[in-house]
Amino acid sequence: MKRTIYALMVAALALVGSQGALAQDMTFFITSVGLGNGGDLGGLEGADAHCQALAESAGAGDKTWRAYLGTEREGGRGTDARSRIGEGPWHNANGDLIAEDLDQLHVSPNMFASTGLDENGNRVNARGDQPNKHDILTGSMADGTAYFPDDADHTCNNWTSSGEGSAQVGHHDRHGGGNTSWNSAHASRSCSQEDLQATGGDGLFYCFAVNTTP
Repeated sequence: MKRTIYALMVAALALVGSQGALAQDMTFFITSVGLGNGGDLGGLEGADAHCQALAESAGAGDKTWRAYLGTEREGGRGTDARSRIGEGPWHNANGDLIAEDLDQLHVSPNMFASTGLDENGNRVNARGDQPNKHDILTGSMADGTAYFPDDADHTCNNWTSSGEGSAQVGHHDRHGGGNTSWNSAHASRSCSQEDLQATGGDGLFYCFAVNTTP
């Protein structure tokens, strides 16, 4: 009996160790929870802080984490999401490669329901799940830039609105709406938490580690 208990303890410690190693290697995740206030994330600073806090809770707080979010500036280009996240490569919590670099990330990333995991390595609800949470906030064009060809709001007033406005979202599962883009599938109905949830989202967003090791 003692030998059996000891063996189980060793196995449990090995599992914890392997999970810790994966957390150390993780350089990408989808937030397991949003901030609960629709598109109001406290701006880029608040979104980055949320990424950092979730990464720390998962044992990956030794890296600098940034939210994959764009911002707009009246009369010109704002902040491009692609410019905020380093150069890659990026791996999820299970060690799966998402993309080697920015070009691959924006052309042919390994982003699907099976690889778009949260910081704990859990699958994020996708199309067909209840509730669906595949709408991921980005405020980005497909190429990762924030240069939208119209005057509409695509970033919930630069991530400070929980009511009026809209956010460009991607589908992490690459399904639905006739657009399989992971980062620029369509605009949200509004910036409220209720409207984000009603159309297949939950105010979640992508987090990338800036300082990665090839």
